[in-house]
Amino acid sequence: MAAENSFDIVSKVDAQEVENALNMAVKEVRTRFDFKGTDASIKASGENFEMEANGEERVKAILDVFQTMLVRRKIDLKSLDAGEPRLSGKLWKITASIKQGISSENAKKVSKLIRDEGPKGIRTQVQGEELRVFGKKRDDLQAVQQLVKGADLDFAVQFDNYR
Repeated sequence: MAAENSFDIVSKVDAQEVENALNMAVKEVRTRFDFKGTDASIKASGENFEMEANGEERVKAILDVFQTMLVRRKIDLKSLDAGEPRLSGKLWKITASIKQGISSENAKKVSKLIRDEGPKGIRTQVQGEELRVFGKKRDDLQAVQQLVKGADLDFAVQFDNYR
């Protein structure tokens, strides 16, 4: 009898790539002409990223620069959780963070999607912030991957731990 195959559906972001994107954004904000004299800055504070400038449009432009750098480093923008611009004293600020892990609610949604639209004989199991998918045929597992990639989910997904 053939052994059962499996893989994990995860939502992870490489911290080093995020740091590289942040450093690139900091350099761009420092050197761009339209940010000169605007008190524009972006910095990491713990798990969050703080963007500030003296105008609402400028702080949105800093967020756009950061998003561009994340895309260049091949980080899905669904993993970036950016707040709305807010006025703090004389400066406008935006706080953003990187979302990692699949919540139990989202894991249930993906599991239901696989059950309803995926091939027969596929099982899923929630393991913390991951979702393990089991099946006898590798072709069925690949079909599940295509199904999950094609689904319009509100979080980034990667596939990991093939067995």
